[in-house]
Amino acid sequence: MTLSEWINRKRHDGGAGRLDYNYAFLDEVSKREIRRKILKAVAIPGYQVPFGSRELPVARGWGTGGIQITLSIVLPEDILKVIDQGCDASVNAVNIKRFVNVVTGVQITTDTREATLIQTRHRIPEEPMTERQILVLQVPYPEALREVEPSEAVTRRMHAEADYSRMWLFLYEDIVQFNEITIGYRYPVTVNGRYIMDPSPIPRWDIPKLHMAETLYLFGAGREKRIYAIPPYTSVVPLEFEDYRFRVEDFQGRACERCGATDTYLDEIIDDVSGRRLWFCSDTGYCDKRCRR
Repeated sequence: MTLSEWINRKRHDGGAGRLDYNYAFLDEVSKREIRRKILKAVAIPGYQVPFGSRELPVARGWGTGGIQITLSIVLPEDILKVIDQGCDASVNAVNIKRFVNVVTGVQITTDTREATLIQTRHRIPEEPMTERQILVLQVPYPEALREVEPSEAVTRRMHAEADYSRMWLFLYEDIVQFNEITIGYRYPVTVNGRYIMDPSPIPRWDIPKLHMAETLYLFGAGREKRIYAIPPYTSVVPLEFEDYRFRVEDFQGRACERCGATDTYLDEIIDDVSGRRLWFCSDTGYCDKRCRR
């Protein structure tokens, strides 16, 4: 559908889309430039592609990178799902959904299987996704080497030379000090056997879902002005030593208080009245679906 067709349809149908903004808010030149950067990112998995981050009615640092990617690729026939910390109903998720709906008129859903375009922060949905879907992650800090090198120029050179010895040393020192790798989120991974990449602040539980996945993963950092990607069926391997293997969070012996799931990532909640520790599914859409069965 062209822009003029979208505008005319809105006028005839009386839809909710705003006619005083361009389709998907950003101007066509900006969206085209971001799509070009996405193509480059897909062609070089894990490589951080600089782009001209645009102004949005959201402060930088609140997901503007992911929003710009979503606005650049969303089509009128898309079905959008937005989650924040696994929750469809958080303030951030609801406001992003409302904003995209107003400037595009796309349909909104909380069902992972129904969505064609998913924007998320901190979580990958529990339900397996397919190659007809695209997952867009909001990224606060795209540089995986920032923990070991503060200079942007030096980290770019380290990536170019595949010089990741300092990151391996960082992990080794972690083991010496704590007897294990203590990184809980932003766990560094090697993409396609070449670049070390920050998978955004997702928990370690979600890292295995990236390996040889059917879905296209796009990462956008608006404040840092970087876009990177993991194309479908790409190797994604977490950094590990032969005698200190990567491991995910352990929820053995615990189950969701609502749906009883024992195979999902759980959030720990302290009950204000009883003081009990309770566990609930982080992915609220998946939990709701299980409760309705």
